[in-house]
Amino acid sequence: MTKARLMQGNEACAEGALAAGVNFFAGYPITPSTEIAETMARLLPKRGGTFVQMEDEIASMGAILGASLAGAKVMDATSGPGFSLKQELIGYAACAEIPCVVALVQRVGPSTGQPTAPSQGDVMQTRWGTHGDHSILVLSPWSVRETFDASVLAVNYAERFRMPVILLLDEIVGHLRERVVLPEHVETYPRRKPKKTRAEGYQPFAPDDDLVPNVADFGTGYHIHVTGLIHDETGFPSGSPAVTAEAIRRMQEKIARAGEGIVHTEASFMEDAKWAVVAFGGTARTAYEAVRTMRARGGKVGLLRLMTIWPFADAVIARLAKQVRGILVAELSYGQIVHEVRRAAAGACPVALCAKYNMKAFEPAEIVAGIEKLMGGDVK
Repeated sequence: MTKARLMQGNEACAEGALAAGVNFFAGYPITPSTEIAETMARLLPKRGGTFVQMEDEIASMGAILGASLAGAKVMDATSGPGFSLKQELIGYAACAEIPCVVALVQRVGPSTGQPTAPSQGDVMQTRWGTHGDHSILVLSPWSVRETFDASVLAVNYAERFRMPVILLLDEIVGHLRERVVLPEHVETYPRRKPKKTRAEGYQPFAPDDDLVPNVADFGTGYHIHVTGLIHDETGFPSGSPAVTAEAIRRMQEKIARAGEGIVHTEASFMEDAKWAVVAFGGTARTAYEAVRTMRARGGKVGLLRLMTIWPFADAVIARLAKQVRGILVAELSYGQIVHEVRRAAAGACPVALCAKYNMKAFEPAEIVAGIEKLMGGDVK
């Protein structure tokens, strides 16, 4: 049987990636994500994989993309400024449909900011950090065990949709230590393979029924051209407006078709709730305690925790906004997710912000005060 372990969130991130089949990691040390690289450096060679410490963040991203094209399941890990440096190649991975996972452990920014302080200010960068119309998938766990599970999910989604997936931790979760029992086996998504031979007219970027292409790995006998330019099904660049429109549409639709099946949320105390708190990552842990406090005082308050950040939980928030009298969004930033909640709520109820950005995590009392202000004296 699997034994209980005392494990850090960053360590669980690495363990989850390994369980999902990651066999190539390239990275560059940067606080507060460094323990992911350290764990990979220790464990990956023992399991037949390859760990490479690159000279910088850009080279790290390039290395995992090359390894992925050659058939490896890949991962990189970074924080703040390093994630900024990776943006061009994240866009390349989106356009060329290269499976990869980037673990981002957030810290206070911008620029060098406060390297070891908790923050959730990179939410919008994960969605729009690279230029142009592109799809992205971002997962944000709130515990050490869920970090393991989210890492497995991130690798599986990267392979399923052939795209970059961001595993968005914050310093709280990354450096948190908890008792966990890891599963002995996890379900993994295999690398997609061509369904036609060259003689049968194989085209590397011809979409399957789910709009995702089955691109052959380099070195498997197929002729493959990979480019960051908009391309047709052959993989070669095209200047056609029709091809361009179809390529951009397909990048969006391959995620949109999955619908709510990839939008992971968790509701607590919501059965009779008249007020709701929306939170994610480490802040959701404090929000949970704040909601328990309000419940003990007779307040009908619930918590909606977002684990999938992008694509955003539009339908879930829309339903929530029709159920409750008001929503409080708690986040360790000047306010980012709150704008998405307001958009999805579409005026069905008031949406207030409880923001903190002074290097410190929330205290439950701070979120309680935000709830009470939103309720305006209506304790029930």
